[in-house]
Parts: sequence; C-alpha cells; structure tokens
Amino acid sequence: MLVLQCTLLLFLQHKASYLTVQCKECRSMQVCPCKPGLGGALLPRRCETVDPVTGSMCPQNSWVVLGERSSYVDQQTLKLQERPEDIPTGELPRTLLMVVDRHLVGRVTPGSRLVITGIYCTHRSSAMDKGPSNMTLQMPYLRVVDLQEESEAHADDTFSNAERAIFRDMSRDPDIIQKVAQSIAPKIKGQDDIKMAIACLLFGGARKIMPDGTARRGDINVLLLGDPSVGKSQFLKFVSKVAPICVYTSGKGSSAAGLTAAVVQDANTREFYLEGGAMVLADGGVVCIDEFDKMRPEDRVAIHEAMEQQTISIAKAGITTVLKSRTSVLAAANPPSGRYDDLSSASDNIDLQTTILSRFDLIFIVRDVPDEQKDQDIARHVLSVHSGASRAKGVARGPTTSAASGDAADDSDAPIDEKTLKRFIKFSRTHTFPRLAEASAGKLVDKFVEMRDKARQARSATDSEESPIPMTVRQLEALIRISESFARMCASAEADDGHVAQAFDLFTKSTINAMNAGLISNTNDRLQVNATQDVEARICERLHIGGHVTYKRLLEDMQALGYSGNQVGLAVKVMLSRNQLRRKAEGKMLERVQ
Repeated sequence: MLVLQCTLLLFLQHKASYLTVQCKECRSMQVCPCKPGLGGALLPRRCETVDPVTGSMCPQNSWVVLGERSSYVDQQTLKLQERPEDIPTGELPRTLLMVVDRHLVGRVTPGSRLVITGIYCTHRSSAMDKGPSNMTLQMPYLRVVDLQEESEAHADDTFSNAERAIFRDMSRDPDIIQKVAQSIAPKIKGQDDIKMAIACLLFGGARKIMPDGTARRGDINVLLLGDPSVGKSQFLKFVSKVAPICVYTSGKGSSAAGLTAAVVQDANTREFYLEGGAMVLADGGVVCIDEFDKMRPEDRVAIHEAMEQQTISIAKAGITTVLKSRTSVLAAANPPSGRYDDLSSASDNIDLQTTILSRFDLIFIVRDVPDEQKDQDIARHVLSVHSGASRAKGVARGPTTSAASGDAADDSDAPIDEKTLKRFIKFSRTHTFPRLAEASAGKLVDKFVEMRDKARQARSATDSEESPIPMTVRQLEALIRISESFARMCASAEADDGHVAQAFDLFTKSTINAMNAGLISNTNDRLQVNATQDVEARICERLHIGGHVTYKRLLEDMQALGYSGNQVGLAVKVMLSRNQLRRKAEGKMLERVQ
C-alpha cells in the first residue's frame, strides 16, 4: 500500500482517445486510435488513395490532425510514494509514476493514502532519447483502473476480533493511563510528566466539525525546551516508531517549503507540479521536529496555519489550493545560550515568538539540575541499559552480575510493548471520539479563569516583564483536548471530572511552570539577580572588548566597589556561560570577548 507523494499536476492534460486526420492532397479522412495511458497514436506513412487521372499516390507524411473531429478525455499525472512508516531506516522512499483519466481525475489531493488497482506499463520519455545507447531504456508507470482513499470507515478491516477484544479489555483497566505513560520510552529514567504528555499527544482529542463547516483541531502539540542531554531527541525517536503515522525531521535541515508544500516545474514538460512537505505527508499522524530553535523565523511562521487551522494554503505560480495537515507536532528545542540560564528572564531563555508558543498545548522546561541521589539513580539506569543491550553478531557476552542483569530486565519490561501500543493507539483513534461532559465544562471554565487571574497577579506582584507564553483561549481549548485524550485511553464517550483534573494537573506541571519560569517570587532572589547584573555592568566598564585582566585583580577591584566575592564569582560564571568572557593562561586570566 502506497501513499501519494503530493506531486499533483494541477493543469489537467487532455489525452486523445482517437484522432481524425486528413490528407493535404486528396482531402480524404481517416480515424486513428490512440494507445491508453502515456502511449501515443501511430499515423500511417502515406495516404492509400490513388489519383484516378494520373494514377499516382499522395506523398508521404501528408496527414493533418483535425482537432475538432477528434475525441479527448481528461488525464492527470500523479506520483505514488511509500508510506513514511514503511520506509526502512537509512533508505530513500520508492516512487512510481501514475496516470489517471476520465472520472478518476481530481479525486485525490497531496497527502492522500490510497489503495490502487492498475496496469503496470512502460513508455519512453523524451529524456531517454539522448544517444543511441538509451534506445533500450523504458520508464515504468501505473495506468490506474480504480483508486480508493483510505478512511476511518475501513478501520475495522485492519483489526481482528481477537485484537478488538484485547483492546477493549485494556481500555477497561483502571490503571491504563499510567500503564500507557510508563510504556513511553521505558529506557529513559524519570520524566514521568513528559511521558504522560506524549501519551496524550499520541492518542489526541476528538476533531470537531462546526455547523458552519469549520473544524476545531483535536491534535495536541507538545514542545520540549531545555538543557542538552535530557533525552529530548530520544523521546522524538520513540514517537517516530510508535505513532501509526509519523514524519521525523530536523529544524536545521528543514525549510518552509519542505515542511508545508512547494510548487516545482517539470524539466521535460515545463508544467507546474505541487509537491507536499512533511506536514502534508503526516496527515492524520505526528510530525517530530528536532532542533526546533535552529529553524529560521520565516520557516517557523510558515507552519502557523498548519498547527492551528490544520490546513496549508498555497498561492504560487498561478496555483491556488488548500491542503490538509491534520497532524500533531512534537518539537524539541534548546535555549539560545545552549543551557537554561537561571539569571535570565523567560523571554531570554525562550527565544521563540509568542505566536508559535501559543499553538503548543503543553510546554515543558526540561532542566539538568545536579542532585546526588538523582544522579546516582540515572547513572545506575544508564549502566543497566548498556549492560542489557543486545550485542553485535559474533561478540561474546562477558560475565555480568545478577543485579545489573535484573535491573536491565526490569527497565526493559514496559507494561505494554511497542507493537501492541502502536496498534492500541490506532484502534483508539479510529473507534473512540469522546466529548467533554456538560457537568465538567463549568469546572473547566472556573479553572481557566483562575489561571488567567494568577498569571496577572504574578506579573503585577513581581513587576517583571510579561511571559512569552500567553494564557489565551487556546490554552482553554488545550485543556479540553487533553481531557479528551485521557478519556480516549479509557474508551470513554465523555471526559468526566477525573479526566479534567488529570488534564489540569498535567497542564500546571508543564505550561504553567514554564510560564512562571522567568518570574522571581522571592525578594532575596530578586536582590541577588540585581546585584549580579550590576557586577556584570561594572566588569564591562572595567574591561573593553579584547582586554585582559587576572581574576585576582578583578576580584580586588570589585570588592573595592562594595561587592562580595560570591557576587563577583557568580557574575563571572554567568558571563563565561554566555561567552562574554574567556579564560586564558590556565584559568588565571580573563579576556572579554563580547
């Protein structure tokens, strides 16, 4: 089964089913049939009519095509590609040219998943006519007889009765939400809240169609922002394996056209084609974007419409169309300085526009804070994972302790294995469509109003700048979607008070905490930050760019101005992390870089 690669010919061709030709000499006419698909018509070399007076025949190649007396049908050229989830790692997707005609023209759009019935044919293209060695080359294509688009109506055909019974029993388990969350990336120690958020993203809420025809998205978007080496990319890789439909990409290597859609011109026919990007190919699934902060701002703006309205509007080269992009977005990013800076505001640490942040339902600030007990647990877990990993072929297994083997076995035994979890997600998304209960709607409104009021009070109490993460109506819709995702895990038709409470708790641990990350609630903390910033300003006055000074001399100068040694040391540490200072002469000398 293949998926449309989103290369769609927008200007329809008209293929002749038969041609009527007329001789230029004797004016006699003849009907010539045309081959179907990409085949052409064979015109006779000469007219067989004999002049009754002279007895001679008409000259060769004397035929003229009469277009008004010929018959034509609509024809469209498509390109078929393997489904992203079926492509082996490290290999390019296979593509196949496809030709549709008559009533099949215009029935599919880029990103559609199709079941094709056709005839495998070959033809010679104009690009193969260069040189005598290419006379034997043929290009394959598929002449389509019938096509059907995959839809949720055929979802039952992919599940056996035994599978449906197993999944219904799993949904009735009172601990199914915790089991699903524990099955997300079991090789990663801790991060329970992020695992719960990814579980909600995989199951998603219910898509709603309004009476006026507009839609409200049910897909959940999650952003992981924080220090390196905390497992962000591993979460993305796990989701790319478990999600029924997923496209993985990196922000540095992705452009606006690669994520949305591009209009390209065919080198042979000079006609324009519409080629879909990652968010079109992942329609109905998940798009994982790593290094989200490395994307250019103009490329991030291009996915605004896809993340909220779930459509991609194209108006290029005379082509105006709208493509579907019903996808969830899981993005991972780092702060501008590489690590999260405690002395910087939230705006400095989150270098993303408010317009893009408001489209993420859950935002996590992931930090690597040194803690002795936590570091020991993580170190043991990493060692057990490495000791329990499979060896390469031909490598002997050395002696291991029973404790290490036992830890590895326990960590690898997730409550639900990856294959079953993938099928359970697909079953839930195609069979359960929960709605928020009316009794729970009032409580959700009260919680939203309370969150808005707390955010306003926190800003006014600390006299700090406004957080880059806004508290808008989109966050209320996010709470609704998260509640519905919890209800979908339990196969419940309605999201009740328990699901709303779980959604609010997860939202508080993620977006609310990220919103308050730049707010300083303690007076002593504010004084310390202000003193450190004053020391930084004094150091900049003391040292010009490119200037050198020993740390001992700098400490004496700052202490003479009334600053303590701890404040000077903290300021130097912050400036070193921001690359404003650089150590030289084995750390004894400081040089100002910027």
